[in-house]
Amino acid sequence: MSRISRGLQALAFAAGAAAMGAQAQGLVTMQKLSAALANELVGETVAQCAQKGHPVVAVVVDLDGVRQALLRGNGAPIHSMDNAFFKAYTVASLSLSRKEETTKAIADRLAKAAPTTVPQTPLPNVTFAQGGVAIMVGGTTIGGLGVSGAPGGAIDEDCARAALAKIKDRMK
Repeated sequence: MSRISRGLQALAFAAGAAAMGAQAQGLVTMQKLSAALANELVGETVAQCAQKGHPVVAVVVDLDGVRQALLRGNGAPIHSMDNAFFKAYTVASLSLSRKEETTKAIADRLAKAAPTTVPQTPLPNVTFAQGGVAIMVGGTTIGGLGVSGAPGGAIDEDCARAALAKIKDRMK
């Protein structure tokens, strides 16, 4: 091995070690709702829509896209199970960098974007249907709430927002 190659390897190793040292012992701490609060949130969401006569499904996901809680209201359409998850997953995964609060905001941005900046292939589990709302604490997204089953995404979103408003003070 040449002296230059050994020098480059040493430089790369030193740079990598410095970057690793900046990561506080290699541990990552993420905020997410407790199981109890996530379950309360989906229950409240389904209840909000039921009061308006709309059977829905509500799903909470964390930032890894893992379902924390799910509730299917009585009579909610079967396809709403997947669609609610897709909405929650989309808002949790695609809203982070731009601080967008809903799947509608993401869809509105993409509709205005140049065609070259819009993904050309579908992403798994992603939908731009209205009804996904970011779960935010202090302006930071910690998860997503997806709702599906009402006759229109605007109603799904309204139920999600009303339920989030009821638990907002306990998201600490």
